[in-house]
Amino acid sequence: MANRKVCIVGVGKIAVDQHVPAIDASPDWELAATVSRKGSVEGIPTFRDFDVLLSERPDIEVISLCLPPQPRFQYARKALKAGRHVMLEKPPGQTLSEVHDLQRLAEEAGVTLFATWHSRMGKGVAGAKAFLAGKEVTGGKITWKEDVRHWHPGQEWVFEPGGLGVFDPGINALSILTEILPKPVHVTRAELDFPDGRQTPIAARVEFSRGVTMELDWLQTGPQTWDMEIHTTEGSAVLKFGGNELWIDGQQQPAAEIEEYPALYARMADLVENGRSDVDLSPLTHVADAMTLGRRNVVAPFAF
Repeated sequence: MANRKVCIVGVGKIAVDQHVPAIDASPDWELAATVSRKGSVEGIPTFRDFDVLLSERPDIEVISLCLPPQPRFQYARKALKAGRHVMLEKPPGQTLSEVHDLQRLAEEAGVTLFATWHSRMGKGVAGAKAFLAGKEVTGGKITWKEDVRHWHPGQEWVFEPGGLGVFDPGINALSILTEILPKPVHVTRAELDFPDGRQTPIAARVEFSRGVTMELDWLQTGPQTWDMEIHTTEGSAVLKFGGNELWIDGQQQPAAEIEEYPALYARMADLVENGRSDVDLSPLTHVADAMTLGRRNVVAPFAF
């Protein structure tokens, strides 16, 4: 089968760092065009208007949306209505209802919709899920601390409504948690720190059922922390480096070989080939619950 043609919409940091290399290295895909107001990829046709792309390039059957979540729904809606398969960078939308609407549109159009969670493709995640299967969880701790100035330099949208704030990285942890636990948990309490004058939190502490807790911080400099530990009556699993290193009862485990974004594009190829969609909204549900239950603290102003 010939490589499927894909268009990246939104040529920003995540597209350049992850999506473009993953597509270039894939035996399944050809990057045929991009849509971006400012960015471009050398040697690839660039469109400034998404409607023009949809009109002039019917040969491109897959749209990979790397835009911030705020405008993503309208682009996804247009693509699905035009009969194109759609990949959604995380989070899949600003709200749960937006993505439910996209699911309906994809089903009506008979095309694939894939809400991607790249951290689920971490090299230790499948091993952790296999270890925890059938076990009784007695507690757990998520510690996700990073530097927003490094990962989102000058990107004001992360602090605007719909940008999720510290839950933008925190949802990566939640995507792993919802993938590996043998039974689901729910948010019971949350405390959220909002910088004075900002619309989304910069730090959070969240408590879940089954004794699981989460601490998020977007102001950590130096070494970054993306760790998770899950305890059971039959031992403990620890995931480090965003799910890419697995330790069970103190012993490091073999890791999968494929990187996160190549794994996502391999998954998308399989979904399109078999006429299926993959839309799991449980990580975004936890964020919505934390925002609903969270006690709000106003903290020092933040500026990039």
